[in-house]
Amino acid sequence: MSSVIDTMRSRLSLLAPESLDIIDESAAHAGHEGAKNGGHYRLRIVSAQFAGKGTVARHQAVYGALGDLMRERIHALSMVTQTPDEAGAKQNP
Repeated sequence: MSSVIDTMRSRLSLLAPESLDIIDESAAHAGHEGAKNGGHYRLRIVSAQFAGKGTVARHQAVYGALGDLMRERIHALSMVTQTPDEAGAKQNP
């Protein structure tokens, strides 16, 4: 059985990410009531597919790609969604 992060990476490949970082923060939430129903993750994804889309549409695209993981194996997901231009601007202010 693959890890949640491996499955997330596979599913997010639909968004053709140029960069994808996923951090499992579940250990920091041990004992939290919701932690029983899935892990806590931090995601940063850079994709040209986000061009011309607002934050809500970008997040919906991520949720759509992750599908049932959001109901079954992910309790909390913090995310940063950027286009390549946005990511480059943050690196080279």
